[in-house]
Amino acid sequence: MPVNLSAPNPADLHAVPGVRIGFAMAGIRKANRKDVVVFALDEGSAVAGVFTLNRFCAAPVQLCREHLAAGAGIRALVINTGNANAGTGEDGLARARRSCVALSALMKIEPAQVLPFSTGVIMETLPIDRLEAGLPAAVSALRPDAWADAAEGIMTTDTIPKAASRRVVVGGKTVTVTGIAKGAGMIRPNMATMLGFVATDAVIAPAALQQLVREAADLSFNRITIDGDTSTNDSFVLMASQRSGHARIDKLDSADGRALRDAVVAVSQQLAQAIVRDGEGATKFITVRVEGGRDEAECRRVAYAIGHSPLVKTAFFASDPNLGRILAAVGYAGIDDLDQSTIDLYLDDVHVARQGGRHPDYREEQGQRVMKQSEITVRVHLHRGASSSEVWTCDLSHDYVSINADYRS
Repeated sequence: MPVNLSAPNPADLHAVPGVRIGFAMAGIRKANRKDVVVFALDEGSAVAGVFTLNRFCAAPVQLCREHLAAGAGIRALVINTGNANAGTGEDGLARARRSCVALSALMKIEPAQVLPFSTGVIMETLPIDRLEAGLPAAVSALRPDAWADAAEGIMTTDTIPKAASRRVVVGGKTVTVTGIAKGAGMIRPNMATMLGFVATDAVIAPAALQQLVREAADLSFNRITIDGDTSTNDSFVLMASQRSGHARIDKLDSADGRALRDAVVAVSQQLAQAIVRDGEGATKFITVRVEGGRDEAECRRVAYAIGHSPLVKTAFFASDPNLGRILAAVGYAGIDDLDQSTIDLYLDDVHVARQGGRHPDYREEQGQRVMKQSEITVRVHLHRGASSSEVWTCDLSHDYVSINADYRS
């Protein structure tokens, strides 16, 4: 069961003017499930994206980078679940190109104006004939209010669809920001193992849009970890249909730029946290906050050392306040001149360790009380400076092993 997360209400997901969505059941891996999603964008839309840093990246990631660099003006996205089209060599690239050609013919645009995305099992041949056969139904179904269907249509081991939506006033106009994401396992920053698609009708320069997608990713999807594995297919795309009617945003440090940035980051963070809450086998949602670092980078290293640690994560699953595991993770995070005698550790409101050792007032039952909660905050103070950073993770349970052992069954 997801940790304090429910399926989105379709009525709460605002349509984005200039964006239409369709889906189909193409039988990519399993019959009778939504597994192909198409986004159609009005002419003049701008699209920016960030992708996995895994050097063994999937064919659609390679093709997305190529099409975005070509600058032809992206008009459509095609997404399939059930097959990652990764580890498939030149044949995988050819099949990804075929998906773009097929959709472009239906929409009367150029193949280079299509971005392809795949998620699912790695090193299996993409059944491109099934995908192509499903595209006419997806295109025929295009409509502005299909966000909930799209969220369901990109799921793999997710137990629940993930979507978020906000409206904000920018330049005197109401601007919509709506997005969906998928991900539950193989989750680690750079990017997290996920697909994320956020759209807005804001009017924004392409260069500012690319800056915005990077900043939003760094503040959301690049701050989550479930199991420490970086995927081959991670993609986060931000689309702007330019339909809202306000003056164009050329810089994010303007008043309008900051308003849009805040809305996009808020939607992205909600989606990123939903991925952690639906982590494979997760029973607890854990915020790890590291304060008092010399810079944000070292705070983030410490936070990830804690969030990645199987020993820490299994202790949380067992509600066992074996908190020396957290201090050990702080110690191996890679800060060579760290002074352990300055470290403070808190579990929610409980001061566990002071100046590198057990707090004299700490009692085991206090730690057990916090560890039994479904949502927990771990706070570490390094006392080295004024910087801080925060990441989100979950516990590691028996079900995580079972889900991944049986994934291809």
